[in-house]
Amino acid sequence: MTITIKEVAAMVDHTNLKAYATTEDFQKLCNEAREYGFKSVAINTYPVAMCRKMLEGSDVLTGAAVGFPLGQTTIATKVAEAENAVKDGAQEFDYVLNVGKLKEHDYAYIEEEMKQLVAVARKAGICAKVIFETCYLTEEEIIEAAKIASRVKPDFVKTSTGFGTDGAKPEHVRLMKQYAGADVQVKAAGGIRSWKAAEEMIEAGATRLGTSSGIKIIEEMKAAGLK
Repeated sequence: MTITIKEVAAMVDHTNLKAYATTEDFQKLCNEAREYGFKSVAINTYPVAMCRKMLEGSDVLTGAAVGFPLGQTTIATKVAEAENAVKDGAQEFDYVLNVGKLKEHDYAYIEEEMKQLVAVARKAGICAKVIFETCYLTEEEIIEAAKIASRVKPDFVKTSTGFGTDGAKPEHVRLMKQYAGADVQVKAAGGIRSWKAAEEMIEAGATRLGTSSGIKIIEEMKAAGLK
């Protein structure tokens, strides 16, 4: 695979979703994202307005996590949270689908939830990503959720929150890419802590990487002599 450091950096959603993150932590996150040329900062909804201001004058997007990390809130609650994040300046958001409803195979619910959340993004002209939390899903459930995405067309389907029992796996990325269709990209997240792991996800078809180890990944690429 031929890929540059700059291209990989532009795939990274530089992440801090910790409950105890402070203003100082968010400033550090934003400064690092600027320095390394990451695609976005991935944060909870509370610090969105603050981070958007910190990133003024840069190309780094401010991304919000909605219904995070469990997905166990109502559709109306997720819609309201997404709309509030947009009002505060979010330029994209990642929402956690209702994993329990997916496990029940209530695919109509999952589709309706996806439609309503994607509608918020479309109205705002921003990017919407749907988090599956694949560690809890069977292959069939991953396929069915991806098929729903192929109809609703969010911008991305995403493997994981990083808060589940496991993170991204290349086989899940391939499966999601296969069934989500050409109009939907795949974001790999959760447990991507090295260039080797990132490379595996990119080779499997991921075009965005959610990680708090973006700097480590880039430095490993440099150490390996990549340009």
